[in-house]
Amino acid sequence: MSVRVAVSGASGRLGSLVCEVVEQTAGFELDARLSSASSPEDGAGAEVLVDVSHPEASPEIVERALARGQRVIVGTSGWSAERLAGLETRLAEHGGAVLVVPNFSLGSVLGTALARIAGPFFDAVEIVEAHHPHKVDSPSGTAVRTAELIAEARDGRAVDAPFAEQPARGELVAGIPVHSLRLAGVVAKQEVRFGGPGEVLTVTHDTHSNDAYRAGIAAALRFIPEATGLTVGLDGVLGLDRVLGGAA
Repeated sequence: MSVRVAVSGASGRLGSLVCEVVEQTAGFELDARLSSASSPEDGAGAEVLVDVSHPEASPEIVERALARGQRVIVGTSGWSAERLAGLETRLAEHGGAVLVVPNFSLGSVLGTALARIAGPFFDAVEIVEAHHPHKVDSPSGTAVRTAELIAEARDGRAVDAPFAEQPARGELVAGIPVHSLRLAGVVAKQEVRFGGPGEVLTVTHDTHSNDAYRAGIAAALRFIPEATGLTVGLDGVLGLDRVLGGAA
C-alpha cells in the first residue's frame, strides 16, 4: 500500500517539484495539494505532510500535522536552532517524527559537510549566499544551518569577525558573518570562505536548476516512514553523520 502524502505550499516552485517527485516515487501517492487557501482540515487523511510553505506559517502547519499523528518533512526556511530545540522537546514529550531539511540538494549537503570539517582550522570564516529575487527570507536556511554547524565544530572558539557591528559586514549567525544576495538569474549559490595566514579556502556550491533537489526529496520521502524524533538535514538520511562523525 502506498504512503499518502500531503504537500503544503504545493503551488510554489519547490512545492510543485515536491508534488512531481511524490507522484514519481514508488510507494508514495499524492493525497493533497495544499495552499494558503486550503482549510485546516484539508490533507488530514495523509500519513506524511511535506511543508514547503512560508517561514511564518510553518510552525503552525507542523504543529497541526503532529497533533494529527502525521509524520512531517519540513523544507521551509526559518527553523533556527532555538525553534528546533522547542520542536525537539515537543517530540520527546508527545512522540512523532519530523525531518527538517534546510536544502534538498545533495551537493549542498556535501558542501556544508566539507565546511564543517574545515571550520576548526581557520580563524576567519564568512558565508556569502545568493538566491533568486523571489526568496522571501534572508539569510537562507542553508546558510544558517551551515553557520551553526561550523560554530558547533569549533567547540566554542570564536570566529575572527572584525567590525561585525557594521551593517555592511553581514548578519552574525552563530558568530559567523553571513551575506545575502537576491539577484535575477540566480537559482541558489553558497560560498563559505575560510581565511588563514597566506591562504583562503572557499567551499562553493551552485544550483543551476530545481532538478538538483529531486534526489534529496526522494531520499527524504523514503526516510520519514521509519523515522523517530527530530532529524535535521539530509546528513543522517544519507549516512554522512556516520562518515563525518569525528569532524564535529
